[in-house]
Amino acid sequence: MKSLKFIMIGSLVMLSSSLVWMMSGCSSSPVRQPIVTVSIEPQRFLLEKIVGDRVQVRSLLTEGANPETYDPTVTHMFNLGNSLGYLKIGNIGFEAAIADKISEANPGLPIYNTSEGVVPVYGTHTHGNHVHESVDPHTWTSVKNARIIAANMLSAMKEIDSNNAAYYQKNYERLARQLDSIDSVVTVRLAPCRGSIFMVWHPSLSYFARDYGLTQLVIGNADHKESSIASLKESIEQARNRGARLFFFQKDFDSRQISAINAELQADEVDINPLTYNWDEEIIKIADAIALHAAPDNHNITAL
Repeated sequence: MKSLKFIMIGSLVMLSSSLVWMMSGCSSSPVRQPIVTVSIEPQRFLLEKIVGDRVQVRSLLTEGANPETYDPTVTHMFNLGNSLGYLKIGNIGFEAAIADKISEANPGLPIYNTSEGVVPVYGTHTHGNHVHESVDPHTWTSVKNARIIAANMLSAMKEIDSNNAAYYQKNYERLARQLDSIDSVVTVRLAPCRGSIFMVWHPSLSYFARDYGLTQLVIGNADHKESSIASLKESIEQARNRGARLFFFQKDFDSRQISAINAELQADEVDINPLTYNWDEEIIKIADAIALHAAPDNHNITAL
C-alpha cells in the first residue's frame, strides 16, 4: 500500500508539472498581430513598407486571381471582419460588389480609399468607336500615384493605430524616398521615348502612360472578354497606321487571344503582371521594355 501511495503521489506531481509547463507555454506564446486588409497585392507591398512588423497586411485579391470574377472566400471575409481597417484601392468593381458583405461582417470597420487625391483618367475602356466614360481603376501602375496612395495609407494607419504613428511616419519617409528614386530613374530612362505608342490588351497602364508622355493603345477588351471581329480589325488597323510595335499583355488572362491577333500585327510581346506583389520590379520592367524598343528618331515602338 505504501508503494502504491508513492506511485500515486509521483503521478500527481508529474501531472502538476505538465500543467504548469503547458500554462507557461501558453503564456509565452507570441501575441497575435493585428490585421489590416487591402484589396490588391501592390497595396500590400506599399503598406508593408510602412507598417513593418507592427501589423499583418492581408490582400483580398491574391496574386493570379482575376478582379473581374473575384468573389471573396469565407476566410477573406473573416479576416476582413477582424481587421483594424480596410484600405481599398478605389474604383475596382469587386470593392463595390462586396460593400454589403463588409457592412454585415463588421459594421464599424474603418474604410479608406487609398487613391483619394489621384487625378483620374477617363475613357480608357475604348473598343473601336465605343468609349465608356468610367474612371480607370489602375491607379497603382503610376509611381507618382503610388506616392499619393502611400501617403493615404500613412494617414489611415495613424488613425487606426495612433500609438505607432511615429514609427509609421519614419517608415513612410523611407518609402517616399524610394518611390521618388524610382520615378527619377524611369523619367530619365523614358525621356527619349515621349510620344511613343505601345499596345495593351487590357488598359492597365493608362496612368503610367500619362506620367511619361506615352500613348496606350487598347487592342482587346477592357473586361478581359471576347471582342467583336469588327472591333479587333479596327484596333489592328489603328496599330499598324500608328506604327505600334510593342504589345504588353497579361498571360494569366490574355494569352488565349494574343497569338491570333499578333499573327496580324507581328509585334513584340512582353508579358506583365500589374497585380503582382513585386510592384517596384514590375514598374522597372515596363519602363525597360519601352526604353529598349522605342526608336528615338520617330518615337515609335520598334522590334525587340
